[in-house]
Amino acid sequence: MSKPAATVRELIREHHAALTQSERKFAQALLENYPAAGLASITIVAANADVSTPTVARMVQKLGFKGYPQFHQALLKELEAKGSGPTQRREKWASEAPESHLLNRFAQTVTRNIEQTFANIDTESFDGAASQLADTKHQLYVVGGRITRALADYAFTHFQAVRPRVTSMTASSATWPHYLLDMEKGDTLLLFDVRRYETNLERLAELAAERGVQVILITDQWASPISRVARFSFNCWVEAPSAWDSNIATMMLLEALIAATQEECWPETRDRYERLDALFDLTRLFR
Repeated sequence: MSKPAATVRELIREHHAALTQSERKFAQALLENYPAAGLASITIVAANADVSTPTVARMVQKLGFKGYPQFHQALLKELEAKGSGPTQRREKWASEAPESHLLNRFAQTVTRNIEQTFANIDTESFDGAASQLADTKHQLYVVGGRITRALADYAFTHFQAVRPRVTSMTASSATWPHYLLDMEKGDTLLLFDVRRYETNLERLAELAAERGVQVILITDQWASPISRVARFSFNCWVEAPSAWDSNIATMMLLEALIAATQEECWPETRDRYERLDALFDLTRLFR
């Protein structure tokens, strides 16, 4: 299976060291409103980023594009991919799939997803998120969407064992104002949102951020709009030869965050584990 073309986001990260200060200014403006900030004409996107048109043209070429039209087309394709549903994804993979067995194609794809995900994680952001998740003086709220609520449930089960003050928010957005009512400055909201991004999750994140809650977003390679208000945002590669996206890379990142949070909280977490096991013995939950 041929390797998919790198996204513009990946190219910016790859070539960031070679960019000038003004080019980095445009790159930052693009990433803050990605990919919408690059979908207008070159003169408009330059003006919006407060840089010159030649600055944009030079940066585009440094990223490997022949010119701005090719760069613009790449962003349009990414935008189209963002909104694709299961049927479109299935058709895309069916048309591109080689004749090898599905198991081999799937293994190759998810392995590449994991590699791309972890290669693009900023270690300082990862450590910062783990430290935020380990802040037991404040409440940790966990929520996911239609598909990602399974990831949120998994995260809640583990973080509840690792540390106190963890709240699993229900899947019904009608109940979220009750949680917002209790959120305080310094609390953490761990949120999962992947393509065909959910407007109710975006509004929840905005309201939480306005209250001083630290939002940690786990999303896909195209990035949920929630990244605009998130303190920490992690992009996971999710495409697979299926009508459905893969959560394997996302799960690996989540488990890495759980492990890092556990280490941040140790030895308090060790004591919590021991007391939890004692309660399991009393309830005879396990054989």
